Amino acid sequence: MIRCHFARLLGERKLKISDVARDTGINRGTLTRLYYETAERIELEVLDQLCDYFGIDLPDLLERTSDSSEPS
Repeated sequence: MIRCHFARLLGERKLKISDVARDTGINRGTLTRLYYETAERIELEVLDQLCDYFGIDLPDLLERTSDSSEPS
């Protein structure tokens, strides 16, 4: 399972989705799906823009975790 830490990053920096959308030009709907972890696919350019915006590396934004409810 892939976890997205976008919501945590927003909280830590006291930002809103609309702030990030305005500053980066990324579609608000895309950011909302990342926030609620409902995105099924993400453009590489969006990931790159978010990493630049927050000054982080990709593993700080996305994390692969093991989910015990899924079969191995």
